[in-house]
Parts: sequence; structure tokens; C-alpha cells
Amino acid sequence: MAHSEIRLTVAEERTIYNVAAIDRAIEDATGNRNEAQAALYDKMKQRGGGRFLIRPSGADMVDELYETCPNFDEVIDDIRKHLALAVAGQEPMSFTPILLLGEPGIGKTHFARELANKLGTGHEFVSMSSLTAGWILSGASAQWNNAKPGKVAHTLVHGDYANPVVVLDEIDKAGGDSRYDPYGALYSLLEHDTARAFKDEFVDIDIDASHILWVTTANDERSIPEPILNRMNVYEVPRPDFDASLAIAGALYREIVNAHDWGFPAEADDNILERLASLPPRDMKKRLMGAFGTAKLEGRNWLEAKDFDQARMGRSRKIGF
Repeated sequence: MAHSEIRLTVAEERTIYNVAAIDRAIEDATGNRNEAQAALYDKMKQRGGGRFLIRPSGADMVDELYETCPNFDEVIDDIRKHLALAVAGQEPMSFTPILLLGEPGIGKTHFARELANKLGTGHEFVSMSSLTAGWILSGASAQWNNAKPGKVAHTLVHGDYANPVVVLDEIDKAGGDSRYDPYGALYSLLEHDTARAFKDEFVDIDIDASHILWVTTANDERSIPEPILNRMNVYEVPRPDFDASLAIAGALYREIVNAHDWGFPAEADDNILERLASLPPRDMKKRLMGAFGTAKLEGRNWLEAKDFDQARMGRSRKIGF
């Protein structure tokens, strides 16, 4: 009798910081006590330095992305290669940092989030367009008022995994002046060897950030420093063609219907998918949610093409004085 293969994701524990180093840091800070830093040290000692390091169960764990994100097939192909190598060597999940490059609205941020969900190691999302200083990633010295740890240390200290996905969205829009380079921390974080002894300025002890899985997005690479680009695999993501847009629309419809008990059919009619496929991926969900609401207001459990004529739920507008 044939037995189906059963594969389980395996987690091993990896020490990402030394608790003894915290005790030394507390001694060094005597007389210059920062209450927020002291509370963080207590939290770190309570949790200990061990975090789960996930090993993949198989290269096919990301295969569903071919359907939901069909214009990212080149990226998915390469990630599967990394996963296959990790499975063969019984090694932790890892891949070269990724830059998803392409015009706005083609689904880069959506893909990054979906990839993080499929890999199952937890994730942190950082909007780089809101960054004005590098300390957002690497922390600010505890000597400053209102100082706190950066996103990297926060993710590793408070999370359960040593290899979470960290998504840096719109990395090309990071702002600030030369004194506080928002890219500064990435020079070491994107290199495996230097990331093994990453030091957040607030935490002030070495943290092993070398297992982080980095995914970044950008519309234009020209503003990104060349040394940062050289540390990543850059993928120029195309706008989805009509067939790909149909696939995205169908997957989005099923995702929303399965998440709610609204009574709509499990599959959308072809004319509905064609209306959705004419929209950029970024707008599909907004218009689809509006169409669902329109149908319900009219007492229907099915969508009609006319629902999309009334489905635009607001628009972005700048308000000035």
C-alpha cells in the first residue's frame, strides 16, 4: 500500500543574543540608567536569547503564488531554488535579499506580504517612505530622550523567529539628510557576515540578524546607493498581462469570499473577472469590496457588471490651505 509523503516544517533553536552580555551592559549603564532600556533588558533576559530558526518543508510551499501573483514568476522560480537547496542540506530557510522593482500598482507590496505568509516565519513591514533617519532601523542611543530600539532589534527581540521576513517597502523613497542616512544600517544588515554581530544603538549588545529574509520594493532604482543594489537580487517586475490579471482577479475574489460569510458564489462569473482584470492590481480589491457592498444594498448575493460602475469607494485627494 502506497503512503503519501508527510513533510513537516522543522524549527531548530538558534541563539541570537547572549544573556550574559545583557548583564554586562546593565553594569556599564550604572549611574546613567534609562528606564525604557532597563525594561527592554528585563524583557530580553526573561525571554532568553533563543529563537526558532525555520527550515522549509519543500520548494512547493510557495507554489500558490504562481496563481495569485503570476507576474512574479521569475522571483518565485528563484525562491524555489533556494528552498530546494535548504531542503537538500537540511538547512534553515534563506535567500539573497530581494529587490522588487517596477511601476506603482503592480502588486509588489502584496507579493511581499503573501511571500512572508507562505514562508511562515513571521514578518515585519517597514514603510521606507516614512523614514527620515537610519535609527528607525538600527535604534537610537539610550542617552537621547524618547530613544527606542530600531525595527530590526524589535522584530528579533519580541518575535519568535530568528529568520523572519522583513519587508522594506518603497526603499527608493527613504528620505533624510546625510547625517542620518536611512540606508546606513543596511550596509551591514544585508551582508551575512557583518549581520551576525549587528548592534542596535539602543540595545547596545550584539544581535545575530544574519538569518533575516529581506524583501524590498521600489519604483525606481536610481536613488538607491549602488552598494545597496549590489547586495540584492534585483527583479524587474512587469505589469501583468490580461491573462495574468484574470488569474489575479479570480484569486482575489476567492480570497475575499472565503474570508466572509456573505453568501456570494465561490467563483465569479467571467464578465465580473473581465471587469476586474481591466484594473491595476492595486485597485482591484477596493473596487471589488465596493461591488460586494453595492450588491448587498440591492439585496443580491451575486455580482453584476453594473456594480463596478458604482463601486468606487472614495478617492485620494490632497487638502491644502
